[in-house]
Amino acid sequence: MEEGEFYAIETFGSTGKGLVHDDVDCSHYMKNFDIGHVPIRINRAKGLLNSINKNFGTLAFCKRWVERAGETKYLLALKHLCDLGIVNDYPPLVDQKGSYTAQMEHTIVLRPTCKEVLSRGDDY
Repeated sequence: MEEGEFYAIETFGSTGKGLVHDDVDCSHYMKNFDIGHVPIRINRAKGLLNSINKNFGTLAFCKRWVERAGETKYLLALKHLCDLGIVNDYPPLVDQKGSYTAQMEHTIVLRPTCKEVLSRGDDY
């Protein structure tokens, strides 16, 4: 860690055992902008990627938003994009069945003499 660097600190609370893990059913995705050109051989996946670029750009998205963008029968194409590493999947974090989990996040920057919390608001 060096002065001037920014970090996101994420914590997770739970009413369960306090051990969160990835759920099986994924609902959130985001395009991987660090990946170079990857050839896509399936036309349906190419079309879905074009729709993702047009509608979401650098933002994360969920399946519901893909459907609102007019896409239908896209799940296999989405899986293919994930398998190629073009899109990353972000499954929800869960604890034991029936419990609730919550995520809290702060963004900090390292200053010469302190850590400054940038995301602190009036309600914190």
